[in-house]
Amino acid sequence: MIKNLFHTFFSGHERTIRAKKNIIGSFLLKGISIAISLLLVPLTIDYLNPTKYGIWLTLSSVIGWFVFFDIGLGNGLRNKFAIAKAEGNDLLAKVFVSTTYAIITIIAVALFVVFFIVNQFLDWGLILNASNDIHEIEQLVFIVFSVFCFQFVIKLINVIFIADQRPVISSLINTLGSLFSLIVIFILTKTTQGSLLYLGASFSLINLIIPLLASVWAFKGKYKKYSPSFKHIDFSKAKELLNLGMRFFITQVAAIIVAATDNIIIAQLIGNEDVAVYNVAYKYFGVMNMVFTIITAPYWSAFTEAYTKNDMAWVKQATLKIIKLWFIVVAGIIVMLLFSNNAYQLWIGNRLAIPFNLSIIMALWVIVSTSTMIFANFLAGVNKIQLSLYHAIFVSIINIPLSIYFAKNLEMGSTGVILATLIGIIPRAIFQPIQYWKIVNGKANGIWNK
Repeated sequence: MIKNLFHTFFSGHERTIRAKKNIIGSFLLKGISIAISLLLVPLTIDYLNPTKYGIWLTLSSVIGWFVFFDIGLGNGLRNKFAIAKAEGNDLLAKVFVSTTYAIITIIAVALFVVFFIVNQFLDWGLILNASNDIHEIEQLVFIVFSVFCFQFVIKLINVIFIADQRPVISSLINTLGSLFSLIVIFILTKTTQGSLLYLGASFSLINLIIPLLASVWAFKGKYKKYSPSFKHIDFSKAKELLNLGMRFFITQVAAIIVAATDNIIIAQLIGNEDVAVYNVAYKYFGVMNMVFTIITAPYWSAFTEAYTKNDMAWVKQATLKIIKLWFIVVAGIIVMLLFSNNAYQLWIGNRLAIPFNLSIIMALWVIVSTSTMIFANFLAGVNKIQLSLYHAIFVSIINIPLSIYFAKNLEMGSTGVILATLIGIIPRAIFQPIQYWKIVNGKANGIWNK
């Protein structure tokens, strides 16, 4: 019977089977990552204290902004690599890989030079709302950003794995990073006393070394034919990558303004301890966000392949399955909300108090956010993101003033910050299903087909 169930589950279109295998593998790895992440929070709070932990979260958010200085090249490579492979053109895929690595390396060097000059004039104590340990924070910022510039290039290997419809390997890299981070923080608790510098430097180096080793392993083995080389750098292909990637870039920059400024707004208006409170609720309900990301992520490049081959029947069938799974996720979020206070107590004890109204709005935000994933991967995979771009710009403009108004003027605190984000994402949840329907049924015209 088990054998028959196994055979039934792994039957169907090759593209579907590949997606299912990646989903199962990613679930196992993400399950481990989630467990590690849950363990990391109380361990890190105990090591640093809630205020220092809030500073670390805020700094991580600020550094995270610079990820999007790849000007969309990562997503451009993801689609172009998938299309080249679908057409059986391995040489073109190698050219796209080599060119992307070259451009990203140039950007990384430029970022480091600019940061080195500008950093001398920045007051990180003011930026992070931190009055103590300023010298340690300044050292930490320099180390973390310097390592990040290397990560910026090295982590392109994840894009290639995902573009090749092997996101499970990318998940393995991230899981190993989390595992070694847990080991390091445990060692630090036994050997040092609450050092932001030791923690930040260790975490940064771990997240550089693991993808670096993965890159060597991949380009010496299965992906040798795609390995970047000077000979295959073709800057004339940069236009294709940029034309495809620029809209992703603008969308991502707008999105990061929304996501990454939340911690800064809370730190400045309320305090760093509330950053920790906000992020505990975010991580708790973010588990379901992560679960649904695991389900939907393998479909991006699969949709690219299907669209390239005009296989709309498969696209519709796959989307219907994702919608059904979304309803299960929504049920899970509701259960998590009902038991949230018990879960917080079990997880972090009395270290922090999480308001229930924050949990309610966070749960609603995750429900709406996951609903957009149903169609976002298809639209991104077929490069029909003009409407999403306009929406992202609009949200990036209104989010900060709306967050400040709710948090400060209406005295809603961190709950007001996530409420502003929730309000901003609702239009996307409305227009994306309409655009999807128009495209798959051949009725998309004008802005709906861009």
